[in-house]
Amino acid sequence: QVQLVESGGGLVQAGGSLRLSCAASGRTFSMYSMGWFRQAPGKEREFVAAISQSGGSTVYADSVKGRFTISRVNAKNTVYLQMNSLKPEDTAVYYCAANWGLITSTSGEYKYWGQGTQVTVSS
Repeated sequence: QVQLVESGGGLVQAGGSLRLSCAASGRTFSMYSMGWFRQAPGKEREFVAAISQSGGSTVYADSVKGRFTISRVNAKNTVYLQMNSLKPEDTAVYYCAANWGLITSTSGEYKYWGQGTQVTVSS
């Protein structure tokens, strides 16, 4: 069982930056690949970024590539999402998720989910 708690969301102007954090419970954090997803009002949840267990591999959605960076510190049981050059279309609830398996962008592969943190980007 893994419990995930996101933080760091908020209101920011277009062009600004935010860093999201996701803290995980338990002693097996390093055995999970981790992902960030987001869901805007009226839209389906979409993949944002994922990172392998060691942090050596990452994958990004095309819409955030070059602007967002996913990272993790296994000693702190935490995964981060650094978001730069934010756009109004990045407005959404952001969720982190844990997958007992290889890095993937497929939401159905993730077993554990956090409660989400709201990110709002004003124009």
